[in-house]
Amino acid sequence: MGNKKAIRDVYGEVLVEIGEENKEVVVLEADVGSSSKSILFGKRFPDRYFNVGIAEANMAAMAAGLATAKKIPFANTFAAFMVLRAGDPVRSLIAYTNLNVKLAGTYAGLSDSYDGASHHAIADIAFMRALPNMTVISVADAVETALATRAAAAFEGPVYLRLSRAVVPTIFDDRYKFEIGKGVQLTEGNDVSIVATGYMVHKALEAAEVLKSRGIEARVVNMHTIKPIDKELLIKCAGETGAVVTAEEHNIYGGLGSAVAEVLAKEYPVPMGFVGIEDRFTESGDYEQLLKKYGLSAENIVNQVERLIIRAGQ
Repeated sequence: MGNKKAIRDVYGEVLVEIGEENKEVVVLEADVGSSSKSILFGKRFPDRYFNVGIAEANMAAMAAGLATAKKIPFANTFAAFMVLRAGDPVRSLIAYTNLNVKLAGTYAGLSDSYDGASHHAIADIAFMRALPNMTVISVADAVETALATRAAAAFEGPVYLRLSRAVVPTIFDDRYKFEIGKGVQLTEGNDVSIVATGYMVHKALEAAEVLKSRGIEARVVNMHTIKPIDKELLIKCAGETGAVVTAEEHNIYGGLGSAVAEVLAKEYPVPMGFVGIEDRFTESGDYEQLLKKYGLSAENIVNQVERLIIRAGQ
């Protein structure tokens, strides 16, 4: 893994690039443009940038209206507020009518660490993936952020783009191929599959190195698209490794772990473990300390894998 770069910075830069290429792209902001970095688009294209103030539901409704006029709106706010405050129009106007709106949920997971439980997004994946017509993407690094933002803009239909505030290690390079709905295997391994998304992908890679030193070969999969999820890859991994651990910066209920379990329970049941927030509200504090406290660490992934292998009798 290479140098670190903030996901939000890359997102803002790519929005400007997309705006240069396509005049139908417009951006809406709920008064957190400096945080989401959508302000970069506003500075470059002030006539296509709308800061609606702290009015997330109104922003989502406006985005729906702009989509009916053939614009390609990117609506931006913190992930927690995209669900909790804009949830009604996201459901009833955008998803229900299958409009071409892109919802950028920034500061996802615990990445707005010092603002505490009110700003932490631990249920947004669960909400968004339960909406018919909604595509759900969770990015792992700066390279993937750029590619996913472009893919979302080109995709016809509603997309939820889950973005962290964090400065993250660069995992991918310019050879990386991103395709909506297709997970990516990052390491070889036949003892267990670790299926991770977002910030937890690099934690999974760290865990795989530790496991390797202990004689366990872990296959790491980056599941950047949680809906539609890559069923074919999941079934292949389950069949070849016989056990699966999921890792996500989200409640263990309703997110990536639930999505993977739904597929495997029906298609290829294997022993599973789940790394995520154990159905608790979180607190404010240093980001990495919070991740460790709530089990979102490479160490906990290692522990889950080792317990799972014992339980599976491997």
